[in-house]
Amino acid sequence: MVLGMSLSTFTLLHVIISLIAIAAGYVVVCEFLNSKRLGFWNTLFLATTVLTTVTGFMFPNLTLTPAVITGIISTVILLIALYAFYARHMSGKWRATYIVTAMIALWLNSFVLVVQTFQKVGFVKALAPTQSEPPFLIAQVALLILVIVLGFLAVRRYRPAL
Repeated sequence: MVLGMSLSTFTLLHVIISLIAIAAGYVVVCEFLNSKRLGFWNTLFLATTVLTTVTGFMFPNLTLTPAVITGIISTVILLIALYAFYARHMSGKWRATYIVTAMIALWLNSFVLVVQTFQKVGFVKALAPTQSEPPFLIAQVALLILVIVLGFLAVRRYRPAL
């Protein structure tokens, strides 16, 4: 039991929150690329990304796993992003800091989605059962390149009108 829910119900809730965070994150990337003022989607992205990180720590686990390490890194990145956005209002260099940390947080969530897809979805798992096979590596490298390119473009393009 976690938060009064069965582990399977809690896991489903965690997955739904994570998927919302990822979807909202890619909408925010589009807002960056089109210099849109950040509003609802950014708030949803930050809230659900923080929530997915927090709920990730609630799973019963007594060892330091790759998932826990990812959660720790995500926490640090999110603290910087929240500071850049809410305390520094993305002024000056804090604009790029926010975009970069938001992109890293989005990549971490997307990275975990790819890992979980290769672990849990039968036909995808068959392509890379140990996650050391080329399909898994290609998927992760393609994701990383996509996020780096989008992040670079976002830093260069994002200049919202006042």
